[in-house]
Amino acid sequence: MTSPRILLIISGGIAAYKSLELVRLLRRRGVAVRAVLTDSAKEFVTPLSLGVLTEDHVYGAMFDLKEEREIGHIQLSRQADLIVVCPATANLLARMAGGLADDLASTILLATDKPVLAVPAMNVRMWHHAATQRNLAQLRADGITIMEPDEGDMACGEFGKGRLPDPEAIAERIMAMLAPEVVTPTLAPQLLTDTSRTIVAPDRSGATLYGRHILVTAGPTHEPIDPVRFIGNRSSGLQGFAIARAAAEAGARVTLVSGPVSLPDPPGVRRVNVQTAREMLAAVEDALPADAAIMVAAVADWHVADSAGQKIKKDGSGATPTLTLVENPDILATLGRHARRPRLLVGFAAETNDVVAHAVAKRVRKGADWIVANDVSVGENGPGVMGGADNAIHLITSSGVEDWPLLPKEAVARHLIERIADAL
Repeated sequence: MTSPRILLIISGGIAAYKSLELVRLLRRRGVAVRAVLTDSAKEFVTPLSLGVLTEDHVYGAMFDLKEEREIGHIQLSRQADLIVVCPATANLLARMAGGLADDLASTILLATDKPVLAVPAMNVRMWHHAATQRNLAQLRADGITIMEPDEGDMACGEFGKGRLPDPEAIAERIMAMLAPEVVTPTLAPQLLTDTSRTIVAPDRSGATLYGRHILVTAGPTHEPIDPVRFIGNRSSGLQGFAIARAAAEAGARVTLVSGPVSLPDPPGVRRVNVQTAREMLAAVEDALPADAAIMVAAVADWHVADSAGQKIKKDGSGATPTLTLVENPDILATLGRHARRPRLLVGFAAETNDVVAHAVAKRVRKGADWIVANDVSVGENGPGVMGGADNAIHLITSSGVEDWPLLPKEAVARHLIERIADAL
């Protein structure tokens, strides 16, 4: 199996600098990128910076004898699985619609027999101009896919539609257009070993989950006491959202079932919002089947048997209300014995003492394949794991225990997704 191949054509515009981030994201997903710069694009990004990121020659000259002899514009137009024009300026879109071939970029686009994705970026008035809209209609009729620009503040000081979408969103659109059969096979992460346990090294491999469905739960659950009070915990949702994001970056179709947190949706992820543990279980079961389920949410253990329909008021007597608690459903254990059990079931264990011992027992008791355990004690040096930006975990599997160093939650997420991709 070979890596999917992208030919990225970058035209001149202030948004051209975002193409560097797009290349980085595509390479992380295992995509080979070859770049073409128009003359005006070279005013915003350099062939050197692109060459470093793509690890390939950067093309731009139509009549360079060496480039044409070694690769040729016809080969450039045919060797990629997908051609992406990002950013696509109003000028280049007009030349594409008119079938012009007066530089390397436009010649490639006219000579290609491969799918083309154009990602426009321009001033809001240019975007809405009748000529631009006419050109876009012609390009769509010609079979070119147009990714709509975002709306927002622009470098020129105006506001409106015409901003280049976030590189994450562009990368997701590109991955959706690529055929799953050309995705690079997963590579196992590099490991370092000491005398007792395995320590994960902080560098990435080329993991991919393209074509897989990954289910993630994140955040707390809120179990109502009355309309204004609830039983909950300090979970911020950051680790679960980072895992969902990393899974999407690895090419998976991701369903994120989230408790009440104020975090933006990770790009390319389907998010289902819930409040209570019972709602979360129902959403998880609705999302099945899944290739892997990663149960990161800090689900409340109990809910109030009869929550009040109105706010409970103090009566001045000093007496406190009595709350009768009922145990919530165990989502991880339910999945462990489910008829549609995911092939790989990963639970999380938030502990304050005897972390590894509790997690080892939990893995067996809940029927999980792996348990990710961490110490959530709140100390004097910051918010701790819940609400903090870093995490140090122990990965418990049937093979033993791995101690991972303290890392940003995003890095923990990427390492975990690599391991999951390798296992699948």
